[in-house]
Amino acid sequence: MTSPDEPVLRRRLGLFDTVTLGLGSMVGAGIFVAMAPAAAAAGTGMLIGLAVAAVVAVCNAMSSARLAALYPQSGGTYIYGRERLSPFWGHTAGWSFIVGKTASCAAMALTVGYYVWPAYANAVAVASVVALTAVGYAGIQRSATLTRIIVALVLSLLATVVVVILGFGSADASRLALGDDFSVYGVLQAAGLLFFAFAGYARIATLGEEVRDPARTIPRAVGLALAIALVVYAVVAVAVLAQLGSAGLGSAAAPLSEAVRAAGFPQLSPVVSIGAAVAALGALLALLLGVSRTTLAMARDRYLPRALAAVHPRHGTPHHAELAVGAVVAVVAALVDVRAAIGFSSFGVLLYYAIANASAWTLGARFVPAVGLIGCLTLAFTLPLTSVLAGAVVVLLGMVAYLTSGRHHHGV
Repeated sequence: MTSPDEPVLRRRLGLFDTVTLGLGSMVGAGIFVAMAPAAAAAGTGMLIGLAVAAVVAVCNAMSSARLAALYPQSGGTYIYGRERLSPFWGHTAGWSFIVGKTASCAAMALTVGYYVWPAYANAVAVASVVALTAVGYAGIQRSATLTRIIVALVLSLLATVVVVILGFGSADASRLALGDDFSVYGVLQAAGLLFFAFAGYARIATLGEEVRDPARTIPRAVGLALAIALVVYAVVAVAVLAQLGSAGLGSAAAPLSEAVRAAGFPQLSPVVSIGAAVAALGALLALLLGVSRTTLAMARDRYLPRALAAVHPRHGTPHHAELAVGAVVAVVAALVDVRAAIGFSSFGVLLYYAIANASAWTLGARFVPAVGLIGCLTLAFTLPLTSVLAGAVVVLLGMVAYLTSGRHHHGV
């Protein structure tokens, strides 16, 4: 908990803006990039993978909403794990979130680059991070307003894509049927990859210190944002899969653009590309906000440099944390591959939510946290092997750093 003289963030966000920030993370670049690797992993079982990811996401959301109402501070599961389990598990959750979502931020930035200017994707990615870090620095309310515009544009574009495919394309319901390529392992791996696109409701919890009436607003915002995202993802996935088939979707570099071309509307492909870039910018903005708030919380407890806990006296934002996170993401965006970043991000975030469910277990009503905990761990360790190994090494490094810091001996 913050001390009485600790600088705090301003509670400016109502229900509408809180839902919008969550949607900005979920109905973002994930819908444009995550379906392809998921289809490559699960084949004709991709829709089952989507359903599995949705079940795990719902359990995580319910657990997170209960916890966020009790602990309406910046930091999300870092706070929940610390208060309900132990400082070690709080630190592990915060570390998993920061490293996982740093990779996710880089993936979003690279998505912008690939759609806007493929030949200079890295440069565009870095420029995007710099621009949106400046938006976040200027104040949370401006960020919420920009996200609201982006979400409206993306939802309109996705609706257009679905209407074009189902109304004028060659969508075939037989392409949705299970084939010989179906396997349980492939479905679970696809679910883990698709979870990358669902995890945006974490932004709502990490912004808890800036939400008005958090005990009432946060649970409602999490439920509404996730419900909208689930419907959008299901409709778009069915339409694209019915148009391209699992093989075509799995090999697609830009699935939605290829789907509208296959439906006989190649003139819409540039519009979809612009929409993908806008969506990625919206997701990147919300992600940068969430990572910087978790960084703020960990800096308050001195697990990260104390200077990162500073709050801007005029803008009321964690400006040092935002600048630091933006700098790290810009560097990573110059180095990573977008599909590898999705797998790495999913591993870290699934561990983060596993700790959230374990924390919620201590509150009673244990069925939902149990399903969420088992689901998170199962999906995390059925991701592609390179993602599991890289993620496990980085998370273990964070655990070792905590255990060797000496702070755990003092119960901090």
